Amino acid sequence: MLKPKYLLTNKILNNLREIERFYGNLEAKQIPKSLLLNLEKNNLIQSSYASNSIEGNPLSKIEVTNLLLNERVPVNRDEKEIVNYYSILKNLNTYVGKKLSLDSIISIHSKLMSGVNDKIKGQIRNNKVVVGMRLPNGKLIIKHDPPFHKKTKIKKAVQKLTDWLDLSQEQPILKAGIFHHEFVYIHPFSDGNGRTCRLLTALIFLKYQYQINKYFVLDDYYDIDRELYSTSLNKADKGDKTSWLEYFTDGVKYSLQSALGKIESGLSHLQFELRPTAREQEVLNLIQKYQHLTSNNLVNEIKISRQQAHKLLKSLVEKGLLKKQGSTKNSYYKLN
Repeated sequence: MLKPKYLLTNKILNNLREIERFYGNLEAKQIPKSLLLNLEKNNLIQSSYASNSIEGNPLSKIEVTNLLLNERVPVNRDEKEIVNYYSILKNLNTYVGKKLSLDSIISIHSKLMSGVNDKIKGQIRNNKVVVGMRLPNGKLIIKHDPPFHKKTKIKKAVQKLTDWLDLSQEQPILKAGIFHHEFVYIHPFSDGNGRTCRLLTALIFLKYQYQINKYFVLDDYYDIDRELYSTSLNKADKGDKTSWLEYFTDGVKYSLQSALGKIESGLSHLQFELRPTAREQEVLNLIQKYQHLTSNNLVNEIKISRQQAHKLLKSLVEKGLLKKQGSTKNSYYKLN
């Protein structure tokens, strides 16, 4: 079985403690459903943008947002990459109950590359590839030369990795980080390895009950400094994953801090929006006095029309300050 080499440095241990604390804070918060849905939608869009941007997709964040929110049919390769990634990310839960296997990895890659590069979608490579950058003078600087270039050996390596994932007793965050590096190190496909890996990493988080996408994403952290992301991965190619795991846990911690900030900001904004108007406060004062009210009570007490009474009561129910009780004809309102 795979035996990853790394040291549990103070930095990694402190990061893991902070991650658990931040995640616990997230789960303990009473987040209104509307805010949670909005956060998840924005996270899915942000992740789809950032993960493809890392690989050179030229679409801006605004273009990606408009494409996904309008559910427009993609018209070119760049748009298809975004839509495919978003669709897989949104439906990752369908893989959670199954063992992560070579077949499921091939399935995800096939969906990712569908309409983008149909010749290689779902196909483990059987040729030599290297990862690098070409200088202006044409010289190729190789950053990573994968260990295997034959399909049979690559399949065996991926199978060994998925078996380790299933049996390893490593702490889940470290397990996700180790898998992330090992997958891009093996580099099983001719194209799409980075995006496939980031989708699989998100899936591992979900398997261990970390609600990635719902609360937080990681891809935007990698996109902050792509060179640092790449360099941190390449350092681990030599065998010691300590430096990479420090970077990886830094990223999870940063992402959770960012999520908490977004939720606090959203709650503050929501509280402002839900603040009762002066007229609505009159209704609340009356309910505190009488315990419950009908629309007829309002008409008589504060001398307004029946239409105005219904409008006030409806607004207070929508803001979550009142709840409606009883049947339509005999309905009354109480504090929520």
